Amino acid sequence: MPTPSQSSQAIPSPQVLAAAWEKAHSKELPVPPLVRHGDVEKHLKALREKAPDLFQLEVVGHSVEGRALYHLSLGTGARHVLLWSQMHGDEPTATTALLDFFEYVRTHRQEPWVARMLGALTLHAVPLLNPDGAERFQRRNAQGIDINRDALALQTPEARALKGLRDRLQPFIGFNLHNQGWRHAVGRTGRPASISVLAAAFDEKRSDNPGRLLAKKVCAVIRDTVEALAPGQVGRYDDSFETRAFGDNMTRWGTPSVLIETGAWTSLPPDEPLVRLNFVALATALDALATGRAEQADIARYESIPENNSSGLVHLLLNDVGLFGAGGRPFTADVGIAVTREVRRQGGQLVLDHVGKVEELGDLRTLGAIEKVEGAGLFAVPLAGRAVKQGDTLQLEKPAQVELGQPAELMLLKPLEPAGTFRVERIIRFDG
Repeated sequence: MPTPSQSSQAIPSPQVLAAAWEKAHSKELPVPPLVRHGDVEKHLKALREKAPDLFQLEVVGHSVEGRALYHLSLGTGARHVLLWSQMHGDEPTATTALLDFFEYVRTHRQEPWVARMLGALTLHAVPLLNPDGAERFQRRNAQGIDINRDALALQTPEARALKGLRDRLQPFIGFNLHNQGWRHAVGRTGRPASISVLAAAFDEKRSDNPGRLLAKKVCAVIRDTVEALAPGQVGRYDDSFETRAFGDNMTRWGTPSVLIETGAWTSLPPDEPLVRLNFVALATALDALATGRAEQADIARYESIPENNSSGLVHLLLNDVGLFGAGGRPFTADVGIAVTREVRRQGGQLVLDHVGKVEELGDLRTLGAIEKVEGAGLFAVPLAGRAVKQGDTLQLEKPAQVELGQPAELMLLKPLEPAGTFRVERIIRFDG
């Protein structure tokens, strides 16, 4: 196994890799939530056609609805690495990142660090494990089963394909690539957990063995890489043992698994920066495995990552804003607005929407937020029609109440004279 001192050239810095991603990223692919099986299939076949001596492509199974499950492999090394993405159909970021990484390898294969990686490792990837779920932008497959809870029962063809591939390859490490909800924060810092990592446990005691220790060290490498681009935005995923899950069972079967969960970013839309982070994280982690640098990583850098706070973040936080309660009685509170995304069809085309909802009301001083608005002296009320715009003056005798769960289509109003007169200071709406 090569050591860091034997490497002929270090991998480029995270910043240089991030810039290189811009050229490797396919402009033909839609944003990740709109990528479908046909897009991935076309991209993989194009890679194979452009570099048949580099890429091998096979079908390892079919989804419930008959879509091919593709396995792409490259490299000649004796140590095999398995990467799988989008076993949940609505968790698409890493699928695009993998395709971009393979394109980068194709066009940079003569670079010393890339050639070294290809000589030390053989990479195997299933970029889209749940194409039926992706078609619907839903977590589960067409049977309604969560593939990531089917590692033992193996009632889904997708799970059987992944298990069969692992058993055939016997990879020495695996990368389990997911997305997590946008409310995940890094501990109590109020920062978004843009990337969370986990060395998956293999028993209830969360024991360590050489494989899991290696996975922790790879996570440490990823932490340091991502924090060079997104300081304070790396969290540690809950390592409770889940007896049905693939990551935990992969580790138990002898393929220690590194979980990467992609979360929220500091602005909307988040896709490009998050795909870029995944690209850089995967490139650096694979180089660290190829050179032996991963084995030298400080495991304390993993253990000290703040744990995810699964409800510690909202997108927009209105602080100390006036609200109208039952009977129109005013009071002061904080309003927390969370944002998710939905895919719908419009005129035969797929459309991606941002959907905001009021998810928190009250004293929210412990929550982090992508954006905070100081609302002292303002009132928040539901939006009074799409024609209303900032700067309008409204007469509201009985202002409506802001309620939990309602769409985040709101107005921030400044009271004027006479009573019941307000000026629209801001329109809050998330769509498109």
